[in-house]
Amino acid sequence: MNGSNRLGKEFLPTSEQAEHSHDHNTGHEHTDHAHGTGELAHSHVHSEESLRQIVNRLSRIEGHVRGIKTMVQQSSPCPDVLLQIAAVRGALDRVARIVLDEHLTECIGRAAQEGNIDVEIKQLKAALDRFLP
Repeated sequence: MNGSNRLGKEFLPTSEQAEHSHDHNTGHEHTDHAHGTGELAHSHVHSEESLRQIVNRLSRIEGHVRGIKTMVQQSSPCPDVLLQIAAVRGALDRVARIVLDEHLTECIGRAAQEGNIDVEIKQLKAALDRFLP
């Protein structure tokens, strides 16, 4: 095998692939941490479905990265490795989008109702400054 198809379709992050699931007994909650801004944040409570979706995507990305490592160890062609790295980048960007969407709809909305929207916006801007190039 020349390595050009060593990582097949099963390693590419696509919405058509079946997702595996993890059992979670309770919702995910972060409380009283600073998000890097020096100010305490609201508690983060997200739906089971949202957490499951994010964790499943990250698990697939983790497997994809292991596949890339195997490609490198097996001296696969560099263009093939780069293509797979680009796929991982795209998958991570999609996870980041899900997290951002969740934050905007849930966390920012909750902060607006609780009257601490300014703190949340400041924290979001600080996170985006670190996230975006």
